Amino acid sequence: QAPFVESGGGLVQPGGSLRLSCVTSGFIISTYAMLWYRQAPGKEREYVAGLRAVGEISKYADSVKGRFTISRDNAKNTVYLQMNNLKPEDTAVYYCNAASISGYTDGTPHFASWGQGTQVTVSS
Repeated sequence: QAPFVESGGGLVQPGGSLRLSCVTSGFIISTYAMLWYRQAPGKEREYVAGLRAVGEISKYADSVKGRFTISRDNAKNTVYLQMNNLKPEDTAVYYCNAASISGYTDGTPHFASWGQGTQVTVSS
């Protein structure tokens, strides 16, 4: 079983909002940075947002900065991605993964296994 189960995607109009969830299992989430990625059709998977294990320190890809917010609830083994002011170019399958401190810095995921992702489609 993959250690990540993503949900919350859907079809939304430009300017709309979605909140993605990623439930983790099999590891202690509080000891890892958590990352969100996305993969659009015909493109490689790209880093979207990261949140360090402690200190609520986060960073974002330039394309989503100011619109997306990553957060976590360690008690629920869950990481979230609040997405506001969505644009058609945000259309993609969104995935989460964990990372070491170096992985948080360079976007390298810790686990080779990925969840099924959740589809986000932004269209009028």
